[in-house]
Amino acid sequence: MAKKAIKQVRKKPAKKAAKSKGPATPRDSKLSARLHYFEEHRDRIVETIRQLVELESFSDDKPAVDRLAHLLAGRFEALGGHSKLHRAQKFGDHLQVDFAGKRAGKPVLLLGHYDTVYPVGTLATMPCRVADGRLWGPGTLDMKSGIGLMLHVIEALRAWHGDTLPRPVTVLLVSDEEVGSDSSRHITESVAKRSQAVLVLEPSYGLQGAVKTARKGVAEYTLKVTGKAAHSGLDFEKGESAVVELARQILEIPKLVDLKRGLTLNVGLVQGGTRVNVIPAEATATIDVRIARMKDAAEIDRKLRAFKPFNRKCKLELKGSVNRPPMERTAGVAALYESARHIAQQLGWKLEEAAVGGGSDGNFTAGLGIPTLDGLGGVGDGAHATHESILISELPRRAALLSALIEEA
Repeated sequence: MAKKAIKQVRKKPAKKAAKSKGPATPRDSKLSARLHYFEEHRDRIVETIRQLVELESFSDDKPAVDRLAHLLAGRFEALGGHSKLHRAQKFGDHLQVDFAGKRAGKPVLLLGHYDTVYPVGTLATMPCRVADGRLWGPGTLDMKSGIGLMLHVIEALRAWHGDTLPRPVTVLLVSDEEVGSDSSRHITESVAKRSQAVLVLEPSYGLQGAVKTARKGVAEYTLKVTGKAAHSGLDFEKGESAVVELARQILEIPKLVDLKRGLTLNVGLVQGGTRVNVIPAEATATIDVRIARMKDAAEIDRKLRAFKPFNRKCKLELKGSVNRPPMERTAGVAALYESARHIAQQLGWKLEEAAVGGGSDGNFTAGLGIPTLDGLGGVGDGAHATHESILISELPRRAALLSALIEEA
């Protein structure tokens, strides 16, 4: 059943999905009232997202990212949260906000990031603006709309439950997701272990707004070849070309691809040599590996490490490993999706699920066995591109869905 649903998502053309997005009549009166609330507050949600977008937060610019972290800490504290900044050296600080709730128990974790791929100054050529029913701008989709939804959903839940939340909630926003999450991974995993479930406010999949129930894991390897330098004219026969050897190794790597198993390898960066008249002594290739199942990680690692030099006078050295485990569709993930699907059905629409190739910090939490549902953020397209944007009309029902999930997860 899951595989069928995922296939259907991938086959739907974007234009058809966009046309079928008109809201149906909600079937549940309580949810209907909540959807109406968020529809009335839609412009406020858009304005919040705009404010976040206009505070540029490029991953590699720590001062810029920290400015946004401090602003968000204040916004969440104004809603009754207790904020804590986890200090980081190279990248921005990571923000954790804890909210108490009416009932006891483990909190639900709202997970996301506030760093973007856009250098500070991008707004000059890619301004944040409203046009054609969308909010455009760097980071609108990935993932400042998700952060805006967190803020307004928490505000609404407090209003509906007597100035408190119905259950404990933790918000964790990290500063380095776009560059590998090296400094935040241990924080994410530590907080997730104390949580009942994880709701990831990364963008939804496609204009149909599917949530993500599976993501590929990511591994990165560097293959280094060491040969012997020599003058290419005077001593050609005394050299051993690292570039030639690396080229032969690169031709072997695609043979490990297995699309049926969701296993792909891509040589995305190649470097080597010093001057055109010098036989190169060193060359390197960086390999991106994607796996759908964790059990494939050890096998691909073993096969890469089994590579032997074609030229025995050259030396191979392989470094790397899995840096994000796959998010597999476990029973816990499936149960969260069923809850979300039922809520959406009561709100009047069919919520699809999807398996995607990209990773998120939800991979870490799902890898620990914590029930995780991803893709609960904004609906739009153009992530990391000049046409990045969200559909404004989708914000109210994403907010209504998230509010109900927090109560039920």
